[in-house]
Amino acid sequence: MSMLNDWKEWEDFLANRLHQAQDKGMSEGAISSLAYQVGDYLASNVDPKNEQQRVLSDLWSVADEKEQQAIANVMVKLVQNNGSSQ
Repeated sequence: MSMLNDWKEWEDFLANRLHQAQDKGMSEGAISSLAYQVGDYLASNVDPKNEQQRVLSDLWSVADEKEQQAIANVMVKLVQNNGSSQ
């Protein structure tokens, strides 16, 4: 996935998927749960490709499940506010 190499591309990709899910009526709870699952998958299976991903990976690795859910929720807010919706 080339979008993993560039933070802005990754952010825009996530924002696009988030807006698609919202447009299809996915609940905030379902989005939150999916964000947690994606975060857990990435932390376990994908090497960070840039500094921002490294920080997220390091935070995820020391967080308990509740804190990881908070990180996932903050990422949803981040892409909702900063990512491109196109």
